[in-house]
Order: sequence, then C-alpha cells, then structure tokens
Amino acid sequence: MGGTFLSIYSNVGFALNLQAEAMARLQEQISTGSRINRASDDPSAAYRVLGLNSEKRLLEKYMDSILQASNTMEISYNIVEEIASTISEVKVHLTQVASSTYSEQGRSRLAEEVNDVLEQVFSLANTRHMEQYLFGGSDTSSAPYAAQYSNGEITSVTYEGSFDGRDVELAPGLEASIFSVGDDIFRFDNRGTPLFFGDTGAAAGTATSSVRGSVWLTVTYNEVTGKYELSIDGGASTVAVEGDTSNLAVTDSQTGRVLYVDGSNISTTGTDMVCAPGTYDIFNTLISLRDILRNEKGLSNAKIAELVDNSINLLNDLEDRLVEKSVSIASKVGFLESLKDTLDNIKFSTEDETTALQQADISQIAIDISRRGVLYEMSLSVAGRLMSLSLLDFIE
Repeated sequence: MGGTFLSIYSNVGFALNLQAEAMARLQEQISTGSRINRASDDPSAAYRVLGLNSEKRLLEKYMDSILQASNTMEISYNIVEEIASTISEVKVHLTQVASSTYSEQGRSRLAEEVNDVLEQVFSLANTRHMEQYLFGGSDTSSAPYAAQYSNGEITSVTYEGSFDGRDVELAPGLEASIFSVGDDIFRFDNRGTPLFFGDTGAAAGTATSSVRGSVWLTVTYNEVTGKYELSIDGGASTVAVEGDTSNLAVTDSQTGRVLYVDGSNISTTGTDMVCAPGTYDIFNTLISLRDILRNEKGLSNAKIAELVDNSINLLNDLEDRLVEKSVSIASKVGFLESLKDTLDNIKFSTEDETTALQQADISQIAIDISRRGVLYEMSLSVAGRLMSLSLLDFIE
C-alpha cells in the first residue's frame, strides 16, 4: 500500500511540475517577446537562427570593408580631380606666355607658381588615408614617390611604389583593387620617337631611347680633339661625335637612361630640349616647364614660346589622362555603393527571417497561457482530492 501512495504522490508532483514549467516558458516568451530563448526551446529553429546570425555578422564585415573602400576611393577621386583642376589653371597662364604677352619678370613669377604646383602635386600623390598611402598600389606602407632636391627645390621625382594593385575582398568570391598605382595615373607609357627642339642639328637616332619626359642635350666643341661632344647630364659624362654618328648612345650618368642621337647634321654648339613623347609624367613636365620659364639656358623668346607651346600640349594630354582615371575611379565608387546596397538588402532579408523564427506570437501565447492555467488549476484540484485520501478512507 505504501508503494501505491508513493507512486501516486510522485506522479502528481511530476504532472504539476510539467504544467509549472510549461507556464514558466510561456511567461518567459511573453515577457521577452522571443519564442526561442534557449536551444532546447526549438532545436531545429535554434540551429537555423545561429546560421542566420553568423551570416549577418559576415555581411556586416563585408559592408564595413566596402564602406572603407568606398571612402578610400572617394578620397583618391577628389585628389585626382584637384590635380586636374590645378593643371588646367596652369595652362591658362601658359597660353599667355606662348603668345608672348608675358615679360621676363612675368615668366619668372609664373615659374615660381609652377614650382608651387609641383610641390602641391608631389604632396597629393603621397597622400595617406588611415595610415595607408593611396597611390602606391599594393605597397601601402611607404611613400610611393620620392623627390630629389637641389637648393630646396625638386629636381626629379621617381615612383617607388608597387606596380600591382592591392585587392580587397568585398564580398564572397569578389575582390577589387582599391589602392591605385600612381605610375599608371600620373605617367604615360606609350613611347614615341624623341622630338628635338634646338638649332644644333642633332636629331633622333634609330634605336629606342630609354630617357623619359624631357632632357637637355648639350652640344659642345672640344678644341683638343676637334670633335663635337654630347651630354644629357649637364656635362658629367660626354660622348664624342665620331665614327658612325647616326646612332650615338648618350647616357645619363645619374639615371643610366640613354638617348640615341643622330649627330650627322650637328653644325653648332648649344642646348636642345629633347622630349620623349608618351613617357611623360606630371612631375617631369612641371619640372621642365619651370626650368623653361626661368630660361637658365639662355633661350630666345621665340624658342621659349615654342617650348611652352609644346608643354601646353603635354599638359593637355596629362589632364585628359587624369580625367579618364578620375572617371574610372568614380565608376568603381558607384559599383561599391551598389554592392553595399545589395548586401544591405540581403542583410535585411536575413534579419527578417531571424525575426520570423524568433519572434513570439503574443496572441497565441495568451491563449496557451489561459489554457495552461485552466489545466494547472484542474491538476491542482485533482491533486488535492488525491492527497486528501487517508487510512480511514480505506478502512471504511
């Protein structure tokens, strides 16, 4: 008999505990508004929610990367646009020089302005954003451009960055180059036959020269040997005009670059400016222009006007290139914005599905609580009747 009473009490206690737990879960759901507060509430749905939350975090990571990439490229775009605008302003003043409306003092003042523009462009090309250089390609930790100075002024600028872009993962399976290769933006690489501006009679040789931009070819006469001598490094090294003079290799001892000269028709000494079309960068062009305006070579006004006119054409080409590159960068920025919107929509769908799985149906829970309450009261009533049995009830 004792075993029977113990079994009744155990079953009654177990049933009441089940009802109490069910009531507690429903009350927790209605207070939190969530149907799943622990994995045991709905293992299948809980597993799906974990997957959706992981996907949401991944999307947020990609969206942060896209936002940073977009900001970086917008800054690059603004810099290229600013440089293009500056070049356009310089061209306006140069047009007046080419038409001989500037005096020597006016040219000197313009030379100082060009020098200031050179310093500004050099600084902009070495811009950093979030401790990363924008125009060094994949090498974002060091300045892409290095300048050589003489008497406090830039005499040459070299690109020391990477020639490869740096790819950043923006979405699953999608990478894009965010950091621009400066040498691709600020320099041409479409070499043509060198152009000689001068009266010495020197002309382009038959071999392909390696000099870039503009160089000064100095023709002197050696009284001892009775031969003309050529130099493109200010006389630091010379080449005699002798033997087969149709293709003389004149080397710059500082850079190692070579200019091939046809010296067959050289008839006088002097200094010629030699331009290598398709190899100009914005820095070399501004340096040459500054030196032309200062006229340290003692050129005639007509020759200065001719060289300035050639510089205007070079600046036109450089400005067109800058505009082309700015449009390319702007299109990438637009693509990034579209990609961000797409990922944002996916993230919204993920959040919507998560909410649908987790969110409690308050009206249904209210019904379930009411139903459970009735069942709990009935269980208490039955338990009360069972617990009220005594030995006297069985004796009777």
